[in-house]
Amino acid sequence: MDTTLLLIGATGMVGRATLGRALAEPLVKRIVAPTRRPLAAVARVENPVVDFAALPQEAPWWRADAVICTLGTTLRQAGSQTAFRQVDHDHVMAAARLARAAGTPCFVLNSSLGADPAGSTFYLRVKGELERDLRGLGFDSFTTVRPSFLDGGPRPDKRPGEAAALWVGRLLGPLLPRRIRPVPVDRVAAALLEAALAAPPGFHAVESETLHPP
Repeated sequence: MDTTLLLIGATGMVGRATLGRALAEPLVKRIVAPTRRPLAAVARVENPVVDFAALPQEAPWWRADAVICTLGTTLRQAGSQTAFRQVDHDHVMAAARLARAAGTPCFVLNSSLGADPAGSTFYLRVKGELERDLRGLGFDSFTTVRPSFLDGGPRPDKRPGEAAALWVGRLLGPLLPRRIRPVPVDRVAAALLEAALAAPPGFHAVESETLHPP
């Protein structure tokens, strides 16, 4: 089957890894990657430049076989809780609603370990609320991937808290429970793409402990 993927968040670390994997997958014949800034031109990738606060309502590319969403920011980058929620919840929901209305049957989300509407931190609560609200849209297949800290090399933006956690995680390695070990970004990308291609019916959560190499 020739698969068309809609990749939301292709410029981030997980998004770039997912795009690379999708380009290497023979089953994926077309990738639509809407971004705020243009990507380098690549065969099989359509790259509409959009404003996520005012997404195009009638674009034909909202209809795909699956959406993979890796869109997200940090409180530090966003500058406020309101701005963070707008990116990590509202922009994602706006894209998901348009994809669902266009008939896209499958949605795959890069979420977070501990995502819970009643979570202990604002970050985890927003992630949990997003998962809850996406489930309410009624996709035939909805998978959320919940990695711990991401291990993918230096980021273009400074994240001192994440960097410290990664340093500890790499130092302690196998002594840590699998659930909280740093997760290689490529493993997250692989899980996202696998879920999009398989499109298992119903709701599925891929927890962090399952994302480590055997």
